[in-house]
Amino acid sequence: MKAYKGNIIFTKQKDKFEVYENSFLLVDNGVVQSIVRELPNGGDAIEVVDYTGKLIIPAMNDMHVHAPQYRNQGIAMDLELLPWLNNYTFPEESKFAEPAYAKRVYSRFVRDMWREGTMRSVVFATVHCESTRLLMQLFEKSGMGAFVGKVDMNRNCPDALKETIEQSIRENEALVAEFGGEKNALVKPIITPRFIPSCTPELLSACGKLAAKHSLPVQSHLSENTQEMALVRELEPDSRNYGDAYFKYGLFGQTPTIMAHCVWTRGEELELIKNNNVMVAHCPTSNMNLASGLAPVRSFLDNNIRIGLGSDISGGHELSIFRMMVYAIQTSKIRYSVDKSRPFLTLSEVFWIATKSAGTFFGRVGSFEPGYEFDALVIDDSELNFDDYSLLSRLERFIYLGDDRYIMHRFCRGVEIKEPCVL
Repeated sequence: MKAYKGNIIFTKQKDKFEVYENSFLLVDNGVVQSIVRELPNGGDAIEVVDYTGKLIIPAMNDMHVHAPQYRNQGIAMDLELLPWLNNYTFPEESKFAEPAYAKRVYSRFVRDMWREGTMRSVVFATVHCESTRLLMQLFEKSGMGAFVGKVDMNRNCPDALKETIEQSIRENEALVAEFGGEKNALVKPIITPRFIPSCTPELLSACGKLAAKHSLPVQSHLSENTQEMALVRELEPDSRNYGDAYFKYGLFGQTPTIMAHCVWTRGEELELIKNNNVMVAHCPTSNMNLASGLAPVRSFLDNNIRIGLGSDISGGHELSIFRMMVYAIQTSKIRYSVDKSRPFLTLSEVFWIATKSAGTFFGRVGSFEPGYEFDALVIDDSELNFDDYSLLSRLERFIYLGDDRYIMHRFCRGVEIKEPCVL
């Protein structure tokens, strides 16, 4: 048993912070047991890890990120989605046919995820099986958790990124055989059709069957951009909406599912998301950079739809989920400025979205309630706390003003994660 002493802050519910000043967080075998003001009798057997004066908060979860786009971070931010994909993203992803290139980029990517305090993530790789395997191995070596998907696509993309359905099935099966056997593994495969415009009905159907066969989760993109949605209507004229097109192929809640963006999700599609317990990955910087729009996050919350935050590198330009909290609040205020019927997001809401809500995709992750896995960050904000701020003000100042230099320790499932080496 270990006791981590410090100022403990987390969210059980979206509208309230739980704050324990100068308290002990008891952890056994990587699982939170309780929070106490004083150690219990017989506490001499408990190892105390003293972070007095520091903030102890849940670690971050990135629910939508494209690892092979890492090198393009901060590039081509003056384009919309489809030109950005065709002119920058697809050419960069084609380079991952070469494992040596993938190793160089992916090792830096994993290191920088660690640096930003993101201990769990849901990750797109590329169509290349060997490079995807390498990324999963790097995550395993780091000790951080991730669902990693070999991307599947066979139309509306360069020939270098097209695959046959047989190849897709064979390579996904190989990754499942290697990484999908252990129930409690930190790194697991996830079925990843890129999006409907890049997958034929036959490939989408094959992906759905793979997910069902192995009880694997699914990730993709949904209702991100109006041009994309128009293309989906042409390709899937018999579907009631974009989400319904996924559903008919077994890719929308039949197994755990996360859909990125949902900027234009309304009405029937929103109901389908709710009824099928699909999680939304809200990516505010990407939605702004690619001129996609302002996602209706308040509607998701009001309808009890599961939601997390995503950096969406490189549609988004920052890896920090703390920055995503800030942008989520700001974009909600822009929506509020033109529609006062929907309140803008609060700090506790976006913190809850980034931690406990997002963490449900990984199990009991993202809170310090008993039974939750101990994913945590220790923040030394003394440089920002020059005038004895309250604990919640200190947290807010760190979210808005801080960076990775203030993150002193990082834990995933109770293990302190040291900096992954850059190969």
